[in-house]
Amino acid sequence: QLQLVESGGGLVQSGGSLRLSCVASGSALDYYVIGWFRQVPGKEREGVSCITIGSGGRYYGRSATGRFTISADLAKNTVDLQMNNLKPEDTAVYYCAAQQWVTGPSMCATNRLSEIPYWGQGTQITVAS
Repeated sequence: QLQLVESGGGLVQSGGSLRLSCVASGSALDYYVIGWFRQVPGKEREGVSCITIGSGGRYYGRSATGRFTISADLAKNTVDLQMNNLKPEDTAVYYCAAQQWVTGPSMCATNRLSEIPYWGQGTQITVAS
């Protein structure tokens, strides 16, 4: 059973940077798509960035393009999200998720979140203006 644990959240000033890490245990990540999602109270959880581990293909949502970078380290079984030039509207709880038999764009754009079987507990990011 795959388990995911996020870390790296916190409080940062507008324009600052943070790096989130998602550590996986229970299974190697080779055949998974790993995604970072975020959720603000009262809104739907949205895909930020997804990476297809086998091919290395990366997908970025509109909010992440040009500012965030997703990367994977299979030796450490981790997927990181480097976030630069953070804005107050990036404030949210960020979740790591994993799914097989899907493409990165499909996973990140899905509105059928219940079909994603593995989720971390989430980490809060607050960007102060």
